[in-house]
Amino acid sequence: MHLDNTLHTVPFYKTKIQVIWICLLAALTGLLFGLDLGVISGALPLIAKEYHLIDSQQEWIVSSMMVGAAVATLCSGFLAYRFGRKYALLIAASFFFTGAMICFFASGPEMLIIGRLILGGGLGVTTYATPLYLSEVTPKNIRGAMISAYQLMISLGILIVFLTNTAFSYSGNWRGMLLVVAVPSFIFLFGVIFLPRSPRWLMMHNREEDARKVLLNLRSTAEEAEIELIEIREQLKIKQQGWFLFKQNKHFRHSVTLGIVLQIMQQFSGINVMTYYAPRIFREIGFSSTADQMWGTVIVGLVMTVSTFIAIGFVDRWGRKPMLYIGFATMVITMAIVGTLLNGNALSLLGKTVTVTMLLLYIVGYAMSAGPVIWLLCAEIQPLKGREFGITCSTFTCHIAGMIVSLTFLSLLSTLGGAHTFYLYALLNTLSFVVVYLFVPETKNISLEHIEKNLMEGKKLRNIGR
Repeated sequence: MHLDNTLHTVPFYKTKIQVIWICLLAALTGLLFGLDLGVISGALPLIAKEYHLIDSQQEWIVSSMMVGAAVATLCSGFLAYRFGRKYALLIAASFFFTGAMICFFASGPEMLIIGRLILGGGLGVTTYATPLYLSEVTPKNIRGAMISAYQLMISLGILIVFLTNTAFSYSGNWRGMLLVVAVPSFIFLFGVIFLPRSPRWLMMHNREEDARKVLLNLRSTAEEAEIELIEIREQLKIKQQGWFLFKQNKHFRHSVTLGIVLQIMQQFSGINVMTYYAPRIFREIGFSSTADQMWGTVIVGLVMTVSTFIAIGFVDRWGRKPMLYIGFATMVITMAIVGTLLNGNALSLLGKTVTVTMLLLYIVGYAMSAGPVIWLLCAEIQPLKGREFGITCSTFTCHIAGMIVSLTFLSLLSTLGGAHTFYLYALLNTLSFVVVYLFVPETKNISLEHIEKNLMEGKKLRNIGR
């Protein structure tokens, strides 16, 4: 290869636009994720009324999606390695579309559960492949913002579906609510064709020239592309070892364990009870009409979406740990206040206003921190030779933990009451704050290669980003 083919300069503005477009298209899977997370909150009360479902049956309809996601996660590593990150995203979109159509035509709760299991398959592949793809395609200086954009898409999907749920609630059309998911799924099936392959995946499959072409289009200069190509080539001298590496290398076990703990922290923060059971929570506060409950969910979705911009704007400036400190502290305080307010008689108008305000501040705390930052860290802390295995473990944990939360919330409300349920989430977020302080590294502006080097040299987890 001639030197002039390698060292020509790609205009910064062109690369910038191209990278952002690619990443936003990939992050569209986050929109599908958000739609699926939020759609059941509006449909569930109507489904429960039509089929006379008790709390435990409602919990299974909700949590079945997480079961499907957990199972799909176990296959996602193979799909992303064998067919590539790009086509793993295509498979996820197919699951989303098929599951949405089954839910739309469902003749009973059993078919709804089947449809949501398939939707969960899309979630499982998406939550594995999208952060992995984005971490491998984006330059390190905007890596945090682009993966946060994935979380923004999730929040935006939740907001959109809360709005459509509210619109359909006036007619009681829960099938129309569920059909909303199919539209962007169908669009993404075609959009994914225009995504480039991951340069790291191309290098893993001995396609160096193709990887070079991708990097030349995605980096600001040819020199930057060549440097990254060399770094990838050096890493790939050691092949993926997965389970063997986990058994043999204690440093890798540490990073896998941290990824698992981070996902438990994210799910046990309680965020999914706000997306799955928002109308029920507003009923607990004292809003009895369906219209009040549904518009309350819209406000939740709006706040979640707007708050995610905080993460996009500051995660690469402030760093990962400061964002997590602020977020978990906010969630601890607000959950404790909500528990206190619900620990008494019926709330006055002022009490309702304060309670809703605290819930919205809780959403802000999550959306600016645990939502995007934990996904980012789970992709960053795993070494390349064990990345598929490590991310599979953390993503599988995410869905199992999410299933536990969604499968227990209504039961907790019935047994513990609203006050003690929110006290429990305040305690769990307190424990998460401590974990961040003791174990989580700061990875801002640090290359994945340098993080891996520090990890494998045996540095403490909290220091691998130095």
